[in-house]
Amino acid sequence: MRLRYRTIFLLLLTVGSLQAQAQKVTLDYYFNHEVHQTASGKTERYHYTWEDKANSGFSIFGDAFKRAGGHLDTLGEAPTFSNLKGTAIYIIVDPDTKKESPHPNYIETNDIEQIAAWVKSGGVLLMMANDSANVELPHFNNLAAKFGMHFNDDLQNHVINDQHFDDGAVVTTGNPIFKTARKIFMKDVCSIGINHPAKAGLKNSNGAVIIAIAKYGKGTVFAVGDPWFYNEYTNGRLPAGFENDKAANDVAQWLIAQIPK
Repeated sequence: MRLRYRTIFLLLLTVGSLQAQAQKVTLDYYFNHEVHQTASGKTERYHYTWEDKANSGFSIFGDAFKRAGGHLDTLGEAPTFSNLKGTAIYIIVDPDTKKESPHPNYIETNDIEQIAAWVKSGGVLLMMANDSANVELPHFNNLAAKFGMHFNDDLQNHVINDQHFDDGAVVTTGNPIFKTARKIFMKDVCSIGINHPAKAGLKNSNGAVIIAIAKYGKGTVFAVGDPWFYNEYTNGRLPAGFENDKAANDVAQWLIAQIPK
């Protein structure tokens, strides 16, 4: 009897370990690799990183994934089916332009094939673009096209300054992605053109698609026209009524729910 209970216990430990591995959330540090110099003259990686707790960082979004049961990782090299193995959610945000990096790593054909194969096998891909002045869209769009999506060279929800927050407002009440957030702030985003298998996940007040979703093989792709969840807009700075902090939790939970069992 003791041997039987021990076997069951070890089996539960193994299942728990596999579930933890299946919820690894990996943030790309290769296509987006911006650096700056600190006050001491040290070169430092920054902008959309888990570690960055300043306005430019993703630390709050990372915390949302941890609350949802994920654990965080990064990938500082070109993605392959092999090095994405064990990753459940892979996030590519705001690929570098030459303005942001003297030698940007563009998303090339082999990268697209590797990422697509990983998604097809059950991976969940989050693609976060930006307005065209601040993101390398041509190569990013080559990847998006694989899933029936195209980030447009336009500017939606343009916000001039802090006196015009409402120009970036999007109502999310009743949207199945957003279980708790009723209104979000999304500023200066690009819209997304969609073809099969992509579908609209969220539209703004003009009817433009700003979030698109696609099922691809066993996997899922979630595309949004802005980095959106960096700390500046999830740390409580927004006027009352905007719920980006809740939206970050909603999206993290939704993405983790897409991981194949």
